[in-house]
Amino acid sequence: MELGKNRVSAGIPSVRLNNYITTAKGAINMKVSYHGHSVVKIETEGKTILIDPFISGNQLTDLEVNRVHPDVIILTHGHSDHVGDTVELAKKNNSLVIANFELATYLGWQGVKTHAMHIGGAYQFEFGKVKLTQAFHGTGMETEDKNFIYLGMPAGILFMSEGKTIYHAGDTGLFSDMKLIGQRHPIDIAFLPIGDNFTMGPEDAAYAAELLNAKLTVPIHFNTFPPIKQDPQLFIQLLDKQKGRVLSPGEAIEL
Repeated sequence: MELGKNRVSAGIPSVRLNNYITTAKGAINMKVSYHGHSVVKIETEGKTILIDPFISGNQLTDLEVNRVHPDVIILTHGHSDHVGDTVELAKKNNSLVIANFELATYLGWQGVKTHAMHIGGAYQFEFGKVKLTQAFHGTGMETEDKNFIYLGMPAGILFMSEGKTIYHAGDTGLFSDMKLIGQRHPIDIAFLPIGDNFTMGPEDAAYAAELLNAKLTVPIHFNTFPPIKQDPQLFIQLLDKQKGRVLSPGEAIEL
C-alpha cells in the first residue's frame, strides 16, 4: 500500500459479506468505519463515536479535522498517534472524551470534557456501553523539553450498542486473555493491529483473532510509518476459521 494513495471514492459499491454490508454510504442500526492507522468511527443511537482520532499528519486517513464532528471520542492510550487531534476536535464539537484516569485528567486540564475509566471497568452511557480491557504497550506524551508525561496504562475498548459488540484492541502484543475477552463478550467486529515492531505482527494477530473468535476481524495500525509496513491481505490469508476483511479508509460495515 502506497502512503497517501488510498483515499476512498464516494462511489464505493456495497458488498455483502454474509450478514454484513460494506459501503461508504448509508446506515442501518450501527455503522462502523475505518479511517486509516487506528482510527475507527462508530455511528449509533444518533451519535458519532470516534476512536483514536489521529487525523493531522496521518497520510492514510480520508478524514479532515474540520469536517468530522464526533459526539464522543474514546482513546486507547496516550501516544500522539492515537490521541491525535482529540483536544481540537473535543473543543470544537463539545465532545465527551473517554480515556483512562491519567489521560482523562491530563486532557481535562486542557479544557476538554472527559469521563475517566480504567481497565476492567465498564460504564453505560446513553449511546452505548464502554468497557476497557488490558493491552500490552507503552503510553506517554512527549514534551518540548524532551521529557515524557506518564498517561496511564494502555487499553483495548469494548463498545456495546444496538445488541452489537465492537472490540478495538488498541496497540498491543498478543496475550492469552484475549480468549477470555471473546468468551465473556461475543464480538461482532474485532479491530486488531498487525504492523509489528510496536504491536503484534500478522502472525500473532492471526492467533489473536482465533482466541477472540469474532464474527469479523479487520486489520489496523499498519503502513502509516516505515517500521509498520505490512501487506494486510497476507494477514487475511493467515486466518484459519475466522473471517477477515481489509477495509480501505472511509469504508464502512453496517450492522
